[in-house]
Amino acid sequence: MICQKFCVALLHWEFIYVTTAFNLAYPITPWKFKLSCMPSNTTYDFLFPPGISKNTSNLNGRSEAVVETKLNSSGNYLSNLSSRTTFHCCFWSEEDKNCSVYADDIEGKAFVITVNSLVFQQTGAHWNIQCWMKEDLKLFICYIESLFKNPFKNYDLKVHLLYVLLDLLEESPLLPEKGSFHIVQCNCSFNECCECHVPVPTAKLNNTLLMYLKITSGGVIFHSPPMSAQPINVVKPDPPLGLHMEITDTGSLKISWSSPTLVPFQLQYQVKYSENSTKNMKKADEIVTATSLLVDSVLPGSSYDVQVRSKRLDGLGIWSDWSALLTFTTQDVIYFPPKILTAVGSNISFHCIYKNEKKIVSSKKIVWWLNLAEKIPQSQYDVVDDHISKVTFPNLNATKPRGKFTYDAVYCCNEQECHHRYAELYVIDVNINISCETDGYLTKMTCRWSPNAIQSLAGSNLQLRYHRSSLYCSDVPSVHPVSEPKDCHLQRDGFYECIFQPIFLLSGYTMWIRINHTLGSLDSPPVCVIPDSVVKPLPPSSVKAEITVKIGLLKISWEKPVFPENNLQFQIRYGLSGKQVQWKMFEVYDAKLKSASLPVPDLCAVYTVQVRCKRLDGLGYWSNWSTPAHTVVVDVKVPIRGPEFWRIISEDTTKKERNVTLLWKPLMKNDSLCSVRRYVVKHHTSHNGTWLEDVGNHTKLTFLWTEQAHSVMVLAINSIGASSANFNLTLSRSISKVNIVQSLSAYPLNSTCVILSWMLSPSDYNLMYFILEWKILNEDSEIKWLRIPSSVKKYYVHDHFIPIEKYQFSLYPVFTEGVGKPKIINSFTQDDEKHQHDADLYVIVPIIISSSILLLGTLSVSHQRMKKLFWEDVPNPKNCSWAQGLNFQKRTDIL
Repeated sequence: MICQKFCVALLHWEFIYVTTAFNLAYPITPWKFKLSCMPSNTTYDFLFPPGISKNTSNLNGRSEAVVETKLNSSGNYLSNLSSRTTFHCCFWSEEDKNCSVYADDIEGKAFVITVNSLVFQQTGAHWNIQCWMKEDLKLFICYIESLFKNPFKNYDLKVHLLYVLLDLLEESPLLPEKGSFHIVQCNCSFNECCECHVPVPTAKLNNTLLMYLKITSGGVIFHSPPMSAQPINVVKPDPPLGLHMEITDTGSLKISWSSPTLVPFQLQYQVKYSENSTKNMKKADEIVTATSLLVDSVLPGSSYDVQVRSKRLDGLGIWSDWSALLTFTTQDVIYFPPKILTAVGSNISFHCIYKNEKKIVSSKKIVWWLNLAEKIPQSQYDVVDDHISKVTFPNLNATKPRGKFTYDAVYCCNEQECHHRYAELYVIDVNINISCETDGYLTKMTCRWSPNAIQSLAGSNLQLRYHRSSLYCSDVPSVHPVSEPKDCHLQRDGFYECIFQPIFLLSGYTMWIRINHTLGSLDSPPVCVIPDSVVKPLPPSSVKAEITVKIGLLKISWEKPVFPENNLQFQIRYGLSGKQVQWKMFEVYDAKLKSASLPVPDLCAVYTVQVRCKRLDGLGYWSNWSTPAHTVVVDVKVPIRGPEFWRIISEDTTKKERNVTLLWKPLMKNDSLCSVRRYVVKHHTSHNGTWLEDVGNHTKLTFLWTEQAHSVMVLAINSIGASSANFNLTLSRSISKVNIVQSLSAYPLNSTCVILSWMLSPSDYNLMYFILEWKILNEDSEIKWLRIPSSVKKYYVHDHFIPIEKYQFSLYPVFTEGVGKPKIINSFTQDDEKHQHDADLYVIVPIIISSSILLLGTLSVSHQRMKKLFWEDVPNPKNCSWAQGLNFQKRTDIL
């Protein structure tokens, strides 16, 4: 019964606590605050830490609460009901030390274990508390540290945080029900420090968070007054990252850092640094909003220690922890800038401060060297002040790589003494050629450029940037302050390719290559391109090629492309078909023409033809060559002449008949123009008149010779007609007895050549030509023949001659009236060795003459060299003072 009454009273007390406390919630501050709980029957001078106000009047708007301690074990307080102690708890801080004590008008006293409660009755209980929102804006953290060092091992510290996140953003929200509180158990370490984590949705960062602590220590449970906070107002950023120090181009020390994550508000930064140099030592503490700080008057050999922390700039917030300490020591020689990246033709300057041992060298005593090999003229020096020297390089040339070094080393020296440190000068040629072309469909523009000019600059990043004007280009293209990057892709040929699609044909695209590097960025000279002016048309279509019939010209026809609509010029290339065509070019400047006829040397050959086009005004590019067109070999004219032919006469003595066999060689294409369909033999006799005999494609015809004279002619027929010029041969019995060839000699030169010579006697007949026959003697071998002009008396016959065989040579004179009597020999001439030697002389004598001339030239050159070698040290007497006036032609050794 007693236990039931006690439980009802305890619940009634908790309701009164919650109802009273929420209207008096302590606003969480951006700094640390304390929770103190003290027994009411002790003097405040003894219980409260020094400096806390002992005001026991009204609450004055502050959040204090009367919290009763309760036994952790129900068995103990039932047996010790006579011992109970009431504790008053309140929040206070170093900034606000007013800790008003709540009046003892709340019923309910806590029961405390007699032994353990004596500790709290004497000193009270105190905790350090700090709450903040993590920078990721997802977790609210409260850190509790006990200021009471527990002397008993069984005083286990347990902390729970009860919280509710209100939906309304009012200063005095409606009282939430006790059951709406969430509870989280805090993580406590052995040194009685605890950390409580409360998840906060991103959408409720501006809402009010109500909470209170339930602390169990030494078997006693303490309830804190309620606390309230808006999470967004107590954000604690993470410490800044990437703390870095460097000497700037102007000689200042630049301290820079970066924020670890993005927060929805601007940050401020506190930078504390100390400088230790030979001249002075100082400490500084500065607040900045940027992520860098410049420190002036940096001297060589100085040491700097730096730390940075951050906090919300506007409104409340909590300072982050300090970043790790960073130490930076300046060198004995300071160059600023330490490295320069610039373009060809520019002017740049380096500054230097030189420290020799413990003394800074006067700027007037500083000299400059380039690569320790070339002293820079003093005319390029400038004295900035007592310690800073400046050198200027005008109109720079591109840096020439020296092994693995791709820069020039600039040394600042103390007269004749140079420090090993140096500045680096990178000079590159940024004249990168950008070429663009618009496709034949006028839908895209492709631009190409090569990075070979700047491959030596390691770590560089190239980017094409452009600016599009509404119409055309300016007279002088310039780098526009508003530009866009363009994605370019490296091709197999080493060029970058960028595609603009869609395009504005009449807009001016100003583009340049930006070279990005850690040392800075450079821009190539800009170029402006109008897509309409760089069109590469589609190649002409429907290209045809043919050799015209009867006219005999190569005719090429084509169709112009649909785009562009400008007037076009055309270029034709043609040549004999084969693996490697030897092209000939022909230009067509009349935009209205769609065909051209060209003369060609061989009308019976196959020609390959291609056509391309370009704008007539010269803008843009030539199109690709069209698909090749080929001519077809057809007959274009009648054959120029009939074939050469000869006759072989065979006599049948028994029948007293003579059979004549005509032999001819197939007509070549150049003579047939361009083919022969058949051959026709034209006969004529005085008795039978004229008649034709079709031979077809055969090259031989045999007929019976019956009359005294029989004339024959062989005609070549193609698809157009018969040959216009033909050879005529008359067979005459009377003329066959005319003998004008007096002698015939054959001299073999080698196995492939035989020289024939002959002598003629005067004749009244009209000699047209000779026919030479030869064959192997005593064999039924093929008779070979050839026609020789009538004016020739010596002829070289080329054939495969077998030395051990005997050959028969027959020379026939052919007259207009008929074929005369032949001169026949059955072997080579007996004095062949003599003529062989004579023939050899034609080859040997020129060789001997050439060798003699070469030998004489060599001897002449050698003679001049020998004179120079042996007489080089002999002085010229005309140039000697002691020899003036002496006659060297007169002997002086005779006394």
